[in-house]
Amino acid sequence: MSTQPVYVVDGARSPFLKVRTGPGPFSAADLAVQAGRELLLRQSFSAEDLDEVIVGCAAPSPDEINIGRVIALRLGCGPKVPGWTVMRNCASGMQALDSAMTNIQAGRADLVLAGGVDALSHAPLLFSEDMTRWLAHWMAARSTGQRLRQLGRFRPAFLKPVIGLLKGLTDPVVGLSMGQTAENLAMQFGISRASMDAYAERSHQRAQAARSAGEFAAELAPLIDRQGQCYLEDDGIRTDSTLERLGRLKPVFDRVGGSITAGNSSQVTDGAAMLLLASEHAVARWGLQPLGRIVDRQWAGLDPASMGLGPVHAATPILQRQQLGLDGPDLWEINEAFAAQVLGCLAAWQDEHYCQAQLGTPAWGTLDQGRLNVDGGAIALGHPVGASGARIVLHLLHALKARGLKLGMASICIGGGQGGAMLVEALGDDPVGPAQLVEQEAA
Repeated sequence: MSTQPVYVVDGARSPFLKVRTGPGPFSAADLAVQAGRELLLRQSFSAEDLDEVIVGCAAPSPDEINIGRVIALRLGCGPKVPGWTVMRNCASGMQALDSAMTNIQAGRADLVLAGGVDALSHAPLLFSEDMTRWLAHWMAARSTGQRLRQLGRFRPAFLKPVIGLLKGLTDPVVGLSMGQTAENLAMQFGISRASMDAYAERSHQRAQAARSAGEFAAELAPLIDRQGQCYLEDDGIRTDSTLERLGRLKPVFDRVGGSITAGNSSQVTDGAAMLLLASEHAVARWGLQPLGRIVDRQWAGLDPASMGLGPVHAATPILQRQQLGLDGPDLWEINEAFAAQVLGCLAAWQDEHYCQAQLGTPAWGTLDQGRLNVDGGAIALGHPVGASGARIVLHLLHALKARGLKLGMASICIGGGQGGAMLVEALGDDPVGPAQLVEQEAA
């Protein structure tokens, strides 16, 4: 692996807007363009100076299939700046950062706009297979008699729509929804409904406290819709989220004996997060002051039925390479797909049998929850699937810098049985390496 440093210069994200009724006011490209525009306007270079644009998106609309190119052109990068799209389910945004990092370290790029986006409120309604077959026979009919016979085969049940989002959130290999995989973890590690709800309540409380303290201000870019309405904040944070209210919610995925509810799960959301990554050369050339750098990254695979433990499998090899314990990073971000999933990760690291069997190591011990998701997470903020992996990296760097801390681990579980993790280092206002290069180029 190349040791050439890769810097996170800056980043911006849209407010995360909770999916309510019908399509939201912004397409996925709208969200990323508005966040990206705000980010680029405060730089010392122009959009045309980028080497490429890489965007993670799990559910692009049919008219935005290569959404990375659409975003690049709409941001004014010009026709010569390539734009492309990556998809790794929940970690698509983190994959975009990894792809940018790879190209920078390989010498193919110096300055890359990378991130992720999804407008899940725009996920399509689909025809059923029965309706699709009926339409195919209808289009193939050539005579009036053939069409009349085909009309006789039509059944109103054919019109029942298939919700594309629910289909996409069901693993086709094991036949389980993502929520059902979280139920598996709750059963495996004995995670109670009460502990899940308590975790969810804390996520909202931390997110509300962070918003009140202005902790999100540096990363948020406002959205303006076509009617001129301005969206300034994440709208899923609930100030009235209490254990009593959460306790009244019914299980969603296992209605008889389950514990996973809408309240202790991540919110379905529209949102974008975009970051600028740069080589040392680019930092020197443009006189940039990076937020931090990406120190290490790792991808891992595991049983899709236990996909929520992906952060354990991805972050552990980084800790081993960097000779760190769970208390080595000053702060942690584990994307909150479900409260049970985050608590399952913490339990897995403490479980001697699990660590020996799955990681080949002794148990890692306890991850201090005072270091974990200190400003809340996806349960309160939302989980626009393509954007979340980029958001947690961006917020982690801001959270470290705000507290005068240095090292952070961002990790995420991935539908299909994978995990991703990035170790980042926050930098001061005058990082040594780039400053020296600036002096060299000036001389």
